[in-house]
Amino acid sequence: MSDPTDFTLAAAGDALRAGRLSPLELTNAYLARIERTNPVLNAYVTVTAERALTDARRATDEIARGGHRGPLHGIPVGLKDLVDTAGIRTTYGSKVHATHVPTADAAVVVRLAAAGAVLLGKLNTHEYAFGVTTNNPHHGATRNPWDPARIPGGSSGGSGAAVAARTACAAIGTDTGGSIRIPAAVCGVVGLKPTFGRVSKAGVFPMSYLFDHVGPLARTVEDAAIMLGAIAGYDPADAKTVPIPVPDWRTGLVRGAHGLRIGVPRSRLFAPLDPGVASAIDDALGVLRRLGAAIREVEIPELPMPGMFELIISEAKEIHAATLADHKADLGTDLQTYLSSEIGDAVWMAGALRQVADYAAALRAVLEQVDLLALPTCPIPAPAIGAEMVDVGGVEMPTFFAMALRTAPFNAAGLPAISVPCGFSRDGLPIGLQLAGRPFDESTVLRAGHAYEQATDWHTRRPPDLPGVT
Repeated sequence: MSDPTDFTLAAAGDALRAGRLSPLELTNAYLARIERTNPVLNAYVTVTAERALTDARRATDEIARGGHRGPLHGIPVGLKDLVDTAGIRTTYGSKVHATHVPTADAAVVVRLAAAGAVLLGKLNTHEYAFGVTTNNPHHGATRNPWDPARIPGGSSGGSGAAVAARTACAAIGTDTGGSIRIPAAVCGVVGLKPTFGRVSKAGVFPMSYLFDHVGPLARTVEDAAIMLGAIAGYDPADAKTVPIPVPDWRTGLVRGAHGLRIGVPRSRLFAPLDPGVASAIDDALGVLRRLGAAIREVEIPELPMPGMFELIISEAKEIHAATLADHKADLGTDLQTYLSSEIGDAVWMAGALRQVADYAAALRAVLEQVDLLALPTCPIPAPAIGAEMVDVGGVEMPTFFAMALRTAPFNAAGLPAISVPCGFSRDGLPIGLQLAGRPFDESTVLRAGHAYEQATDWHTRRPPDLPGVT
């Protein structure tokens, strides 16, 4: 390819291993593209060019000497700016931490470095991850590469925009109610939220101890599988991680969708929907059926969304207690509003915890009848930047809840879920198909996502040239 940034992660890894491309050439191509596009997209808060070139030179030398570490060796990646990096500014999307420089790397950063990845920089996020738009009051709004007037989703919006715009080969995001899968859907890339406990959160600034997940955004399902293989595993620094083996997810992708039982929760999570989204999802289900999957409708319980949200608020009040006491005026207005919300007493909170646990058990019970659930990732394509209310199939609702209603269930239940591109709206905006599976069964989620992806060409589309970018 004339432009190395057009390679998928897997293809770039093959080229690096074979010597057809060097990590230094690949990294320079990404840095040049960041320089051209970031003034428009604002995906990066901090570009670590010097660190990236140092990483790339090291990888180039190691591969030349026969010390190839694997498919991520020499691959340029970006990190959501919630992820601690030793000696590199990490703001958590805030003014309060605008000059914060951690002394240690997060666990996922250590694992990526061990795999030989090249660090391009830190990616914009909604302030302290508290939103779905990445309209950051301190660092500015990140823009969607398909239409700069639209949001890239959130809170991992910088990660989604960077992968879609070819300014990162892959990226790390976090997901509390959909913050990996929402940006993936509206930016036209792949986003994977692993099972709760599959990937360490040590060194990642929390939004919620109960519902946070760390995972990859990438251009293809295979690329996401490679990233997950590098970052997954037990970590004693995160008591929620589970000491179970990390499989080679890449090898299981070729099994296809034949024989899979896929449940469709149409009565619960398919209304209201934008008509274009509804049509794209129906077409995607048709593709999976033609690939040999058995598709049937299933009934799932109703998510106790108010209780889940208030649990997150209660955790946030504890996490941000010092900030609220000393720096409240430095917070964005939306975050001030959330953190000032009234919440129930301890008895109410215990009841909310029980409701969420009951919901998780009921949703997992449905997955004893089928292998996967299939549904829209988001009910609408990317809204305009600044839109606080959106029209969803004729129903007006707050943007925050509209975008998260179909992703939050799998945070509540701790289940693995992926968003893969499945079409475009009349305005040329991406649409995402969400597939969710059983606990620690990322293999089946990835297998089905890959089968669908290979039977379509949505993942090969790229955003149009950005205005003002050559």
